[in-house]
Amino acid sequence: MRLIIFGAGGYGRTVADVAEQSGKYSEILFLDDNNADAAGKCGDYVKFISEDTEFYPAFGNNEGRVKFINEIEENGGKVANIIHSSAYVSPKANVGKGVAILPKAVVNTGTVLEKGVLVNVSAVVDHDCIIEEGCHICVGAIVKAENRIPAKTKIEAGEVIENRKYPL
Repeated sequence: MRLIIFGAGGYGRTVADVAEQSGKYSEILFLDDNNADAAGKCGDYVKFISEDTEFYPAFGNNEGRVKFINEIEENGGKVANIIHSSAYVSPKANVGKGVAILPKAVVNTGTVLEKGVLVNVSAVVDHDCIIEEGCHICVGAIVKAENRIPAKTKIEAGEVIENRKYPL
């Protein structure tokens, strides 16, 4: 299986590192509009669509990440989930497409991660939360139980969202 990552910056390199550790991918390439070493520009991705290729838009811009996930799917491409082996994801959680869950993160029971969500290093999403599309739960952030985080929200590093602050 081949993985093509949009964006060769810090987030893209992190995704590549986690993907490589998974052992799932025999080839990992970058598409980046500003990197001469990339395999092409982001808009070139349609040339790479095939049965054995998955894509991951590694953009820190939440809106841009969701836009590319939608576009990839509309064009028949497969969108990858990138989940580190040290993360805990409850088997009773629902994980959408294009989700990244990085090392030591926790996604507890009954939680829904919609498409394009990033749960960063050591972040915790407690039980029965809905994290709407394109959200970024930053490094070490905690979203306590029974919250519905609005689409494309960024919960900053170390921030703690109290129970039901964003009611379901």
